[in-house]
Amino acid sequence: MEENIGYSMLRNPRYNKGTAFTYEEREKYGIKGLLPDKIETIETQILRVEEQLENFEKPINKYIYLMQLLETNETLFFKTIISEPAKFLPLVYTPTVGQACQELGHILRRPRGLFISIDQKDHIKEILRNWPVKDVRFTVVTDGGRILGLGDLGINGIGISIGKLILYSSCGGVPPEYTLPIVLDAGTNNEEFLDDPLYPGLKRKRIRGKEFDDFVAAFVEAIQEVFPKICIQWEDFTGVDAIRILNSYRDNICTFNDDIQGTAAIATAGFISISRLMEKSFKDQRFLFMGAGAAAFGIADMLLKKFIRDGLSEEEALNQIWMFDVNGLLVKSRTDLAEHQLQFAHDSDPSDNFAETILKIKPTAIVGVSTVGGAFNSQVIENMSAVNERPIIFPYSNPTSHSECTAEQAYIWSKGKAIFASGSPFPPVLYDGKTFTPGQGNNVFIFPALGMAIFATEAKRVTDDMLLTAAEAVAEQVTQEDFEKGLIYPNVNDILKVSMKVAERVAELIFESGLAGVEKPNNICDFIKSKMYVPSYDIITCNNKP
Repeated sequence: MEENIGYSMLRNPRYNKGTAFTYEEREKYGIKGLLPDKIETIETQILRVEEQLENFEKPINKYIYLMQLLETNETLFFKTIISEPAKFLPLVYTPTVGQACQELGHILRRPRGLFISIDQKDHIKEILRNWPVKDVRFTVVTDGGRILGLGDLGINGIGISIGKLILYSSCGGVPPEYTLPIVLDAGTNNEEFLDDPLYPGLKRKRIRGKEFDDFVAAFVEAIQEVFPKICIQWEDFTGVDAIRILNSYRDNICTFNDDIQGTAAIATAGFISISRLMEKSFKDQRFLFMGAGAAAFGIADMLLKKFIRDGLSEEEALNQIWMFDVNGLLVKSRTDLAEHQLQFAHDSDPSDNFAETILKIKPTAIVGVSTVGGAFNSQVIENMSAVNERPIIFPYSNPTSHSECTAEQAYIWSKGKAIFASGSPFPPVLYDGKTFTPGQGNNVFIFPALGMAIFATEAKRVTDDMLLTAAEAVAEQVTQEDFEKGLIYPNVNDILKVSMKVAERVAELIFESGLAGVEKPNNICDFIKSKMYVPSYDIITCNNKP
């Protein structure tokens, strides 16, 4: 017996309006009596969502509720998220998504996205064609190798891919039907998961080396054939794998790595903003990194490009960037450096004391990408304050427990002098009668807007110039009023407005670079607006049976 079309619509999250179906729609699709008689607005529905969320104390339970809403009513979900981004983004992405990934096997309701195991290497095209949408433009792909600062979470890393794509749509305007979260399951070295009967992934040690690279290559070839306009965002691969994969494909397909390039762009945006705040040239900044992995390399490379764009030679620019890892300062006499680290090794004496290195190098900014919680201790902050009138303190490691220091520590130990931004959110701090508002270097200001520009222009490649342009566009939107509040990034509640301007700037560059797959429009701003997803019941088309 054929199912009632209206009944099907109520169970299809893309078409479902719930109690907002009009009387005419209820009559047309046979929904009369399947819903309460009252017609509600989406605003009323959001009030109900907010009230139900208040019944949960733990953020993880709020996350579970919101994910179920996404599977029930997509429009209401996205409308809720963008109604107050500062409130809802931390629930659907960092920091809550970290716990969601750790517990995925225990909180799993309805699987979302595609799960491709290394055992299915010869059947990837078949798996991709099982996805119901035939024109996918964006995928966020992870192997779960290094989720946030939580380590190897295996197949549970799919939560990160899901969360990132939620931000593409809610914060950048990329239509959700064009997005696809994917996890590549090559096993896990997480002993807790291997012993957990509810872990849903392969119960074997992680595959490495050539076999893993062949798996990734087979995936790239397959997805390019099945979805020719796809842009691949690599997410949370281990550092060495992340760099190698990015370098293998960045010049041949439309791809980027948000951990490397997105983090670099938002950090650079912050430093550009600070230079304006302090009325100094960006070229006067000097950086010392705690950590020298993929994230540090990405930020350093972006800073290098910014220095050069602003007029320094490469040699002069490199002299402004220093790195410190678990074995000490990166100097040329060391024999343990990876290839990508050599460029940032200096002809200097070795040092294994970060705080003392600050007094020697005199950086204007320290950047934490070590995932070592508390690495910026009181001596580090005091030394930064000794060599700077306004020390720039950027503990960028996620989640909060892995942050190199807290906002409160930075402000207290610097006696209120620090300019602070972190990877995870921190609450305002009251010190010496003044309230300090910590900045958060959230990639959400970069990759959704970049994604929107790529989606609209059908860009053939993603270049570092695009990401640097995005960083400059974000920094330009920080106002003097923001500065006076201690902010070095725009207000996250303005994310759609910010993303619109960033996407416009990046799209202009894409057209100028000859990388667009469509003709350049007369008005790029109007062009971007016409492509943006707006969560509204008014634009849902229910003419075709879902």
